[in-house]
Amino acid sequence: MILREELERREENLLSPYAAKSARSKGRLKPEEECAMRTAFQRDRDRIIHSKSFRRLKHKTQVFISPEGDHFRTRLTHTLEVSQIARTIARSLGLNEDLTEAIALGHDLGHTPFGHAGEDALDKTLKEGFSHARQSLRVVDTLEQGAGLNLTWEVRDGIANHSSSGKPATLEGQIVRWADRFAYINHDIDDAIRGGIISQSDLPADCIHVLGGNHRSRINRMVMDMVQASWNQPEIRLSPEVEEATLKLRRFMFNEVYIGSRAKAEESKAKELIFSLFRYFKYNPRAMPQEYQDMIETQGMERAVADYISGMTDRFAVKVYERLFLPSPWLSRWD
Repeated sequence: MILREELERREENLLSPYAAKSARSKGRLKPEEECAMRTAFQRDRDRIIHSKSFRRLKHKTQVFISPEGDHFRTRLTHTLEVSQIARTIARSLGLNEDLTEAIALGHDLGHTPFGHAGEDALDKTLKEGFSHARQSLRVVDTLEQGAGLNLTWEVRDGIANHSSSGKPATLEGQIVRWADRFAYINHDIDDAIRGGIISQSDLPADCIHVLGGNHRSRINRMVMDMVQASWNQPEIRLSPEVEEATLKLRRFMFNEVYIGSRAKAEESKAKELIFSLFRYFKYNPRAMPQEYQDMIETQGMERAVADYISGMTDRFAVKVYERLFLPSPWLSRWD
């Protein structure tokens, strides 16, 4: 017996008729032999977890740039929280948990150093613009391991469309799109309060009345409401009351934390660092690793430079900047 085929039969028999079934995947960019043990979506999840891009997320900014405390979120912990929330919703609705997990784990692989500050800098620099969602797809299609991870169409669609403007084709992808919001709204509130940017009393009272007064209760309300509103439905949604409160709380975070607060005081420096690195490598491409030099002929100079910089962690970007632009101390042989 091939275990994968048994798992595919279980999906057909046990999952919701609205679930994406791994045996019915639209396939990969390059055909390959199926695994005897794992379904196609399980293989995608494993490929993402073992990728270098995934490991680098632990040193990429979520909201606070280079925070001193040990308990502030990073891009990796954010990704794990999204995965946990999304899997809970998918399991409750009888949808494909493996597909949901793969999309969640891969959704931010293309994020730049310094979070949205780095993304904004590259967006202003590149003629065609830059978005972390498109870059995440580029990572799994092209950049990782030099040839991409060759993921299934369903995972790639969920990654490409996870941002607010996207509309994933699968319900599993739609869950991740919402779980991303649930996670960052609530953990960013937690971090902003810990960092002294806002206080609990600053949160909109009407949102707190609907969603709850602490991290746990708000996520629980959002998840429970989504399961109830989406039960046996061909789309993922919230009740009007909870959706309105969630989006209002998100707007509050943009106004009070994400834009112009003390949490963003270092963003202008981070952007200037990205601009400086981009200019340097554009005119000194041989200073980049060979794999990015090799891209220039087919992808263009700016695309190759953007790929190199966007893959950097915060600390590596700072290290490269210091090496290129700051004078090294002179030590005599007697020191």
